[in-house]
Amino acid sequence: MSSPSATLTLWAGSWLAGGSAPDDVIDALHGWAPMHLVAASDAATALSTDLAWPGVQDGGAPILLRLLRHAVEAPGAELRLTLPAPGDIRGLPAATGFARAALDAGEGVLVGTAGGPGIGLVPVVEGPDVLRWTVFPVATVPASVEQIGLGEAEYTMREAIRDAADALLQISSVHTGRPGTDPRRRIAEALDDRAHHRYPESLPTRALRILDSADQVASILAVAEQDSPTEAPSASSAAAREALLRPLWTAVRTARVAAVTACVGSGRSRV
Repeated sequence: MSSPSATLTLWAGSWLAGGSAPDDVIDALHGWAPMHLVAASDAATALSTDLAWPGVQDGGAPILLRLLRHAVEAPGAELRLTLPAPGDIRGLPAATGFARAALDAGEGVLVGTAGGPGIGLVPVVEGPDVLRWTVFPVATVPASVEQIGLGEAEYTMREAIRDAADALLQISSVHTGRPGTDPRRRIAEALDDRAHHRYPESLPTRALRILDSADQVASILAVAEQDSPTEAPSASSAAAREALLRPLWTAVRTARVAAVTACVGSGRSRV
């Protein structure tokens, strides 16, 4: 699992579809941190969601389930994983506090019916054992972004694994002047860390392959970035490095969102 937002979206979607128990969702979230806090972004949101104001509420995982259960009661409501990045804000409601926070965090969960009001949840690490979720109001949930199909996502990830390995080779060939461990070992360690987070048993095999491939590409790219020189020798080489890695990161985010969206959407259709 790549992020707390992906965990919440997948496991809550499975729970709402009857495929998992509430305790399953809570256990999955605790894989990221034993303590979850929930806070409203403003007084009006606190009032509408029955959250404390000001301040935060402990025991946040069950609170998150209550918020999601209420938010999806509206006809057509859905859970959406968002993985924005600078230059890639697909699916975010423009000019909102949720959009700004999700962009800063690189992740978030949007809940509601397109064209109607909803909420957005953004997690932020506050310590080694604490994850804080902030609840934002969304006056108008934007229409769903058209996603690539699972077949295209799987093909894209197969290509991205090869391209990411080539990128790592190119970047690692630049002498950094600092020692480092074997890149393959660091990639394996990163993948092992992600493997500690479970997926719902109902997850389709193809979606699981896509998410696993996306994790592999992301681990390679993370190592490639760490292998970059501390100071780029020139502006042109820094731009070249950015041009090399940015499309691959975009492909990873696109594949992850497509896989999660397909799983949550198919689960909701069976409710």
